[in-house]
Amino acid sequence: MNIGEFQLRGGRLMGSIATRTIDLPHLGLRPVESENDRAPVYEIVALNVGNRWVQIGALWEAIARNTTGEAFLQGSIDDPSLPEPLPIALFGTEQEGLRVAWRRPQRRDDFGPATRSVRRDYEGVSDGGAGGGFGDSTADGDGSLSGGLGEQLDDEIAF
Repeated sequence: MNIGEFQLRGGRLMGSIATRTIDLPHLGLRPVESENDRAPVYEIVALNVGNRWVQIGALWEAIARNTTGEAFLQGSIDDPSLPEPLPIALFGTEQEGLRVAWRRPQRRDDFGPATRSVRRDYEGVSDGGAGGGFGDSTADGDGSLSGGLGEQLDDEIAF
């Protein structure tokens, strides 16, 4: 989903991003000067309510994994006023303009699908047994302690 764009204006990449709940009308891409291979290509800056430019994100160069091998920029926008970072990608060229795209990140499932597996038989526990793998119950059918255990307890506590 396209949520914004950047265009060259006066030699600077300026643009905006807007969604149903976010309106960032004055954004800029500031080139990062660094020798570090892991440094971002651009810092994303926004004009705040005090009319000052503040950094709200960064963009790194990436290569599409599909057969096109297209180069694009990816990163995120983050600010204490946002509930969570907004992941974005920019496509196009500086000369023609950059389109800002957003895609909901896929949730990672570390535990596999939420389906019940076939129950294993554990030693001494049969499938559907009353113990269920936790040992014998200490309660009678009416819920009271079984085997005379209730008689050993003193329910009154002296203060």
